[in-house]
Amino acid sequence: MEDRYDVVVVGAGNAALCAALAARERGASVLVLERAPEAERGGNTAFTAGAMRVAYRGAEDITELVPDLSPEQLEITDFGSYPEDKFLADLARVTDYRTDPDLADLLVSRSFETLKWMRSHRVRFAPIYGRQAFKVDGRFTFWGGLTLEVVGGGPGLVESLSRAAESAGITIAYDTRAVSLHTEKQAVTGVRVRSGAEETDIRAGAVVLASGGFQANTEWRTRYLGPGWDLAKVRGTRFNTGDGIRMALAAGAVSWGNWSGAHAVAWDHNAPAFGDLAVGDGFQKHSYPFSIVVNADGRRFLDEGADFRNFTYAKYGRAILAQPGQTAWQVFDRKVEHLLRDEYRIKEVTKATGQTLAELAGRMEGIDASQFVRTVEEYNAAVRMEIPFDPNRKDGRGTEGLAVGKSNWANPIDEPPFTAYQVTCGLTFTFGGVRISTGAEVLDENGDPIPGLYACGELVGGIFYGNYPGGSGLTNGAVFGRIAGTNAAG
Repeated sequence: MEDRYDVVVVGAGNAALCAALAARERGASVLVLERAPEAERGGNTAFTAGAMRVAYRGAEDITELVPDLSPEQLEITDFGSYPEDKFLADLARVTDYRTDPDLADLLVSRSFETLKWMRSHRVRFAPIYGRQAFKVDGRFTFWGGLTLEVVGGGPGLVESLSRAAESAGITIAYDTRAVSLHTEKQAVTGVRVRSGAEETDIRAGAVVLASGGFQANTEWRTRYLGPGWDLAKVRGTRFNTGDGIRMALAAGAVSWGNWSGAHAVAWDHNAPAFGDLAVGDGFQKHSYPFSIVVNADGRRFLDEGADFRNFTYAKYGRAILAQPGQTAWQVFDRKVEHLLRDEYRIKEVTKATGQTLAELAGRMEGIDASQFVRTVEEYNAAVRMEIPFDPNRKDGRGTEGLAVGKSNWANPIDEPPFTAYQVTCGLTFTFGGVRISTGAEVLDENGDPIPGLYACGELVGGIFYGNYPGGSGLTNGAVFGRIAGTNAAG
């Protein structure tokens, strides 16, 4: 590690490494600062399943990103299309139309070209068979606008981008934490770093902040997200404590976005406090559209079939956190067992089974058993059986007459064995952060760029509010990481 670089990138996840590679392509000398040791590198990226939402016209675009698809795969797959206007509409809809229109437009319009660029840096993609498409009448049909994932998931993405960075001559310093920014005449000119007990000053032509949100900071998430969030599990890295946001604010950046909002999902009740790389994303439980979800009182409290899980899972963690004991149970029967995602079959799972509803209730720790049985019976009687069940589309098979209805994919829970999975809130990342321009420049309180300071990834506010479309987080990081690195080098 030298004492001066053209560009210093704080963080070593997807957004950070895309920024580093883009800056290096412009001829800049680049240093990447990773607070974590090498074994825990990659930030939240290492804990994701690797899905990336991208706008595409049809199978021809998919084969451009996945050229090794076989003719047999193409024959049995309906990829459909996901045009830019649909992507933008989904992003606007799930954020209650609060998303920054200029940043949202960039995220969508550059999604396809950014994934092509990532392919040029050895990142490989594959269709998300099984998790985003069910085989009906011998043909897979993709749904919810989410079609591709990175080969190897999040760990594979970190490995591919890290290798590309090293091959490009980018220096990655592990166990090295950025603690403050240097400024001269309101311009950022470097960064102070700490490695062990030693602190060092590094000069830089520009600094790119890409060190994630503040979800691993118990104090901050309780202060900004609200009471009870200190009890949430953190899905990812223990190192995302808001360092980049804190440094940017100290340098004059304006705070921006949904500081009381976060991406939070249904997560195994007995998962550890922070993510476990050995299990990765396996603690998530995302087949709830085919279940009913009940709290400790034995009552339903949300519409499990309101939309495809891509558009509801990131907000339902908050709903679970608000329940008694911050816990809930997802309940399935035999008829939908084949639809459950692989994460339900890991050994590190909290579940109960029974041949009768009463037997199941007796094994669901902390549940009001009698109310639970009544809830299931009332739900079963309310299902609109005359409407066909179809897992590949919003089928309209809902319920009638319930205080909390179910809009789609309603099936009576009446075929044993019955299985219930206990979940709690898993916090992925926070939505509040700093404001950037369309060039990824960090803006001050007057709306002017702070010279020499750029940002990308989860510490940028203004894109996601309250919810987000599944797979758009990694795409967001890659798109704005590339923009930030290019402009920082320029």
